[in-house]
Amino acid sequence: MGIFTRFRDIVSSNINAMLDRAEDPEKLVRLMIREMEDTLVELKSACAGVMADVKKVQRQRDEAAARTRIWLERAEMAVSKGREDLAREALIEKRRYQQSAEALTREYDGHRSLSDQYQEDIRQLEDKLKSAREKQRLLVQRHVHAERKRRAQQEIRRVDSAEAILKFDELENRIERMESEAELVNYGRTQGLEDQLDRLSVDEDIERELEAMKAARGGSQKGA
Repeated sequence: MGIFTRFRDIVSSNINAMLDRAEDPEKLVRLMIREMEDTLVELKSACAGVMADVKKVQRQRDEAAARTRIWLERAEMAVSKGREDLAREALIEKRRYQQSAEALTREYDGHRSLSDQYQEDIRQLEDKLKSAREKQRLLVQRHVHAERKRRAQQEIRRVDSAEAILKFDELENRIERMESEAELVNYGRTQGLEDQLDRLSVDEDIERELEAMKAARGGSQKGA
């Protein structure tokens, strides 16, 4: 495939549509970038050659134009000296160089036009390459995010498995038993303390009642 055929195919291609149809978008965009880079190198090499030709033809044209002026001056000098024969020969040489300068000017214009077209092609291809590299960067990011999401989902499924749930249930039951045992211990201690305080209250009442009875009995004995 020639350089211009590849260039036209690349520039006219729809990257997004191609990637949407591809089974492996990352691999496809890598191949596209490689093809673009190779084509860009060839375009720049060809453009450099044409630019060198432009400079070469420009020098030849300028030289022919200078020789045209020189032979014109010689023809004028021969006429001023009355040497029409020499003036005629000088005009022939002047015409030859003038025709050469005109031909070189046309060649120069053609090379300049080709050089300009090469530079425009290079600009278009560089834009396309930039777009492809941006697509590659986005695809890599999507791949990384997808891989992270996949691992997270696997971890969630692992945690949600029956074995994991059973272990959590066992741990929860164990904690509840420990909390219940702690409450029972505190309950026994609290009940013992309350019983002792209640007995103290009962003992005091009995003592007061006993003292009252004794006092009443002592008063009865004194009256008798």
